[in-house]
Amino acid sequence: MEWGVFVALTAVAVGSALTVIVHRNPIYSAIALVVTFLCLGGYYILLQAQLVAAVHVIVYAGAIMVLFLFAIMVLIPGREELGADPLRWQRLIAVSLGLFLLVEVGFLFRTRLMPAERPSAAPGGIEAVGRRLFTDYLFPFEVTSVLLLAALVGVLVLARRKA
Repeated sequence: MEWGVFVALTAVAVGSALTVIVHRNPIYSAIALVVTFLCLGGYYILLQAQLVAAVHVIVYAGAIMVLFLFAIMVLIPGREELGADPLRWQRLIAVSLGLFLLVEVGFLFRTRLMPAERPSAAPGGIEAVGRRLFTDYLFPFEVTSVLLLAALVGVLVLARRKA
């Protein structure tokens, strides 16, 4: 079973990595890179490193790729949209369903998922890592966030059109 999952992940990872290199559209390349990151998260799960897999997917496939896509969108000028929005009613339905889903998830979290008593944190568990990250390693964590913010501001400054 694990061998089959490994082979499938490898095939998808190699295919998406080749797509990153070969494709001419940078948006498609960035999305293929997200798929590659997700496959790498699958490798971590196969190695029984669930925390590393979750952090990898959240940080790289989530936050860093959003930053990359934002930079790509800023650097590549798009078409200006003129006229009325043809999908306005669909957007209104999507927003209302999204708000309903948010309320439902909040209700579910409050009633079913929060236990009355919290068990003690395991020494190598996620809670222990979170406590260390936000107490002992808070300064490097904040320095990293400031560096990412500076990179984002740098992209905006470089992409600004000269008038």
